[in-house]
Amino acid sequence: MKTEGARPAAQRSGRKAMRDGKDSSVIVNRSSLAKARLLVVGDVMLDRYWFGDVARISPEAPVPVVRIDRIEERPGGAANVARNAAALGTAVSLLSVIGADEAGTRLKRLLGKERIAVQLHRDRSVATTIKLRVIGRRQQLLRVDFEKTPSHEVLASKLKDFGRMLRSADAVILSDYGKGGLAHISRMIGMARQAGKPVLVDPKGEDYSRYRGATMITPNRAEFRQVVGGWTSESELTRKAQQLRRRLGLAALLITRSEEGMTLYQAGQRLHVAAQAREVYDVSGAGDTVIATLGTMLAGGAGIEDAVRVANRAAGIVVGKFGTAVVYPEELFGKDERERSVSK
Repeated sequence: MKTEGARPAAQRSGRKAMRDGKDSSVIVNRSSLAKARLLVVGDVMLDRYWFGDVARISPEAPVPVVRIDRIEERPGGAANVARNAAALGTAVSLLSVIGADEAGTRLKRLLGKERIAVQLHRDRSVATTIKLRVIGRRQQLLRVDFEKTPSHEVLASKLKDFGRMLRSADAVILSDYGKGGLAHISRMIGMARQAGKPVLVDPKGEDYSRYRGATMITPNRAEFRQVVGGWTSESELTRKAQQLRRRLGLAALLITRSEEGMTLYQAGQRLHVAAQAREVYDVSGAGDTVIATLGTMLAGGAGIEDAVRVANRAAGIVVGKFGTAVVYPEELFGKDERERSVSK
């Protein structure tokens, strides 16, 4: 087990940069990412894809008839975050709740094929969340969601496991999909900060007070607008972002802005990174890739601005893939063993 005192200097300097709101020019290589340990907690789900041909309209209603010829299943939600981090070579642990059902068994089996240490609580009172997408003519025709909130008793036991797993983590990601798996998120943030671990949150809903004290939150443009309202200029956006960051006591706030790229707000600082010029095929799961890359880079010793630039690059890659996909080190860093500093 790695202890706090045994962490590499690069990891300690990366955390200091995060706390101080300053960028560091740490050069991250694959070996440092492999030594890092990341804990992912949140709402997991099973993503199902039904692919088929559309040749006619139903005589019963004005809807297409899809003849299914292929089915795919992938880990979704927080499980996709963990999967993205593991694909980058980082040691990842995943803590969540699933139902005692076929979908939960299938999800656990899929995760067993990944390099992830999985701790999944089974709850007979809930159904494992499923997102079923019907695909025809290379486009999504329909999405059907199956979900139910976990019981309080299971969530309480998950909090105990969180404290145990936190000790060996270099950074924590809390992936909130609003499915009830993070009912104790305020306590988790407090525990992580008390242990000196950076904690990143992918938020959901209109009440961000539950994320107070986190190191960083990563809302997308629509999620941020839902919380603070609209804006008519870049200066107004900056003002609202900094107000929210200060109110929640965050070291940083990152807004992902789709085709506009992403903007990082720290104390007295703003960094905008333009989107990578790539053909967009599917944006589902892009937020998972962003926060997974951020957490992996920070756990591996990178400074926050370097981590944001690499996460932006990862987002540009993953939107060119179908469905909940991952990005690999050679796609991000090229085939060289060592990644050049991305500071400019």
